[in-house]
Amino acid sequence: MTTPHDLSRAQWHKSTSSVNADTCVEVARNLPGIVAVRDSTDPQGPALVFSPSHWRSFTGRLKSDLA
Repeated sequence: MTTPHDLSRAQWHKSTSSVNADTCVEVARNLPGIVAVRDSTDPQGPALVFSPSHWRSFTGRLKSDLA
């Protein structure tokens, strides 16, 4: 059984390169030991939670695929 993470102190940020600020993802990196990601159109909805190393790996792969 997994324990839900407390995201009440999350400071959510949208990408500065987002074309449509109304329909994008938001990321919270200020939480100890996790990175949380949510849909900006559903801020009360679920969030995906990553370890910082998995988040770096994921975003690094995205950046390399776009290069």
